[in-house]
Amino acid sequence: MTDVLTPSFVTTVIALGITAAVPLLYASLGEIFAESSGVLNVGLEGMMLSGAFAGFVVTLETRELLLGLLAGGVAGALVSLLMVLFCIRLGLDQIVIGIGIVLAAEGATSLLYTTWFVGSRPRLPAIDELAVPILSELPVVGGSLFTQPLAVYVGLGLVVVCGWVLRRTTIGLNVRAAGERPDSLDAAGVSVVRVRTLAEVFCGALAGVGGAYLAIVQAGTFGAFVTGGVGFIAIVIAMLARGRVYWSILGALLFGMSLSIATALQLVGIAIPTDFVFMLPFISIIVVLILFARQARLPSALGLPYHRGSR
Repeated sequence: MTDVLTPSFVTTVIALGITAAVPLLYASLGEIFAESSGVLNVGLEGMMLSGAFAGFVVTLETRELLLGLLAGGVAGALVSLLMVLFCIRLGLDQIVIGIGIVLAAEGATSLLYTTWFVGSRPRLPAIDELAVPILSELPVVGGSLFTQPLAVYVGLGLVVVCGWVLRRTTIGLNVRAAGERPDSLDAAGVSVVRVRTLAEVFCGALAGVGGAYLAIVQAGTFGAFVTGGVGFIAIVIAMLARGRVYWSILGALLFGMSLSIATALQLVGIAIPTDFVFMLPFISIIVVLILFARQARLPSALGLPYHRGSR
């Protein structure tokens, strides 16, 4: 128990929690935009897997984190085009198509990884971190909170920018109108299909970046189903956030800290079954759902296809 109370243990918990939270932060932020526009992106997990594989391969070849994250974002955006085609353009069921995307991504990435890397199983080197002057020197929390890869600070900055865009700009107004009153948006001369398409591609790109970060920084490698259900947790967080992007930070940290505490306890020698470690974040999400699910308010047109001119 003494080891649990040491500053080094607290630092480890915070560092591991932030690392685990970042992929979820990117994915849930993108999902908030998609859901606000009326698209229930059940295929988010598949987009994260695709981004994780693309980011891993590019980083392995170039040794550049930014290129790996960019590749992950491109891969996620490309996969999101399947949702755009089948759900937004053709009006097919978003849940069915989303599940199909997840299954296809799981199979494709596993097959490619097995084909290319089954013999070598390469790992990526540690990623350089950026220390915030003065703040990184604070005792206990400074080294964990304020010494992070650049992508962490970019993610936090994106939350601020996206919150402003969604609530204070015409773009955000159009996105929210596409989810609440697509008929009114159509009557105002704005294409609902175009707004939903852009929101979905943006969601896919952020999910791909989150998946790439998970593979490059958190795991340091790629493996079958490496995302471990993070995409589905991101969907839950986006629903509970009710369009408020700052809640994505809280949800991501809840997931990250619940996972890091169990992992850190293992590191100090307290025996905890590995299955329980992976199960704990999902237990946390279930508890949050029980407490707050009734307060969640979803866009009235969420999951419903829209055809121009319909009322």
